[in-house]
Amino acid sequence: MAENQEGASSEGKPAADMYPKKILEYMEGFLISKTVFSSCELGVFDVLLAAERPLSAEEISQAIGASLDGTERLLAACAGLQLLNTHRDNGQVCYSNTEQASVYLTRSSPVSLYQSIQYSSRTIYLCWHYLTDAVREGRNQYEKAFGVSSNDLFQALYRSDEEMVKFMQLMNSIWNICGKDVVTAFDLSPFKIICDLGGCSGALAKQCTSAYPECTVTIFDLPKVVCTSREHFVTEANQRITFHEGDFLKDPLPEADLYILARILHDWSDERCIELLTRVYNACKPGGAVLLVEALLHEDGSGPVTVQLYSLNMLVQTEGRERTAAQYAALLTAAGFTGTQHRLTGKIYDAVLGHKET
Repeated sequence: MAENQEGASSEGKPAADMYPKKILEYMEGFLISKTVFSSCELGVFDVLLAAERPLSAEEISQAIGASLDGTERLLAACAGLQLLNTHRDNGQVCYSNTEQASVYLTRSSPVSLYQSIQYSSRTIYLCWHYLTDAVREGRNQYEKAFGVSSNDLFQALYRSDEEMVKFMQLMNSIWNICGKDVVTAFDLSPFKIICDLGGCSGALAKQCTSAYPECTVTIFDLPKVVCTSREHFVTEANQRITFHEGDFLKDPLPEADLYILARILHDWSDERCIELLTRVYNACKPGGAVLLVEALLHEDGSGPVTVQLYSLNMLVQTEGRERTAAQYAALLTAAGFTGTQHRLTGKIYDAVLGHKET
C-alpha cells in the first residue's frame, strides 16, 4: 500500500487536521490584485506621498473623494499587505507609504508601475474573465472581452488611441525597471547600429544608448505608434534615437548590426516567428546579431510559475506562447542564425542572442 501523502488517510479521505491553505490563497488571489489596482486608481499612494506625513483614514477619504467606511477597509487591507505603514497616536490610526509603495505605486516615480497596474486592471483582468473559453477554444478572447475582432492582433491591442497609449505606458514602465538588465546581459558594445523592432515607447532604446554610448538606435514600429512615441515618450534630447515607420511583418527592415525583439516573439506562432526572424536575418549585416528579450521557461516546462502564467496570458491575449531557451534557439536556427546563447537576469525577462556569420 502506498504511503499517505499530504495528510490523506488510507481510505483516501483527508486527515482531520488537514487544511487547504494554499488552495484558499489561490482562490482569493484576485482580491489582492484588485486591492492594489483600486488603491492606485483612487490615488491613495499619491496622496500619502504628497502629504509628507502620516494621514488618517478621514483625511485620505476626503483627498480621494471616497466614503470613510470604504477607505478605512481599503487602508487596513493595504496595511495588511505591507503596502502601508500604520502609526497610532492617541487611539487614532494614521497611514504612510512603505518604501516600495512610494517607489513603485506612485505616479510621479521614475520607475512607477502605476501604468502597468492600470493596464492589468482594465485590460488583462477583463480578458482573463474568459480564460476558460480561451483554453477550450485555443485562441485569444479580445472579441468577447471588448467586442473587437482579433484577426489582426495589433488592431485589437491598439483598438483605440487611449488603449494604445495605455499599452505603451505599460511597456515603458516595464523597461524602466528591467531594461538595463536585459541590454547588459551580453556585451553589445561591438554593435554600433541597433534596430529595436516594435520598440514602442523607446524605453529600451534609451537603456541601450545609456549602456552603450557609441551606439545609435532606430525604433521600428507602426506609424501611429511612432507618432505617439514622439509626442509622449522620446524627446529631442535623445539624439541617438531615431524612428522608422513600418510593419515588421510586411515592410523592408533597415539594415543594422543588431536587432532587438523585446517581448515580440511571444505574441506569435512558431511559423510567424520564423517568418519574422528570417526577415531580420536577411536584413542583418554579416557578423551582426539578434537579441531576443523574453521570459524563459525552464527546459522541462516545470516553471517558473510566473512564466507559466504569462503563457496562459498569451493564450488569452495573443496568438503566441512563452518558450524555453532551446525553443527560441530552434526558431533562430530555422531562420539562419548560429551560435545562440542565453542569459538569465534573475528578474522577469531574460536574453537570448543569435549571430549571423560573417
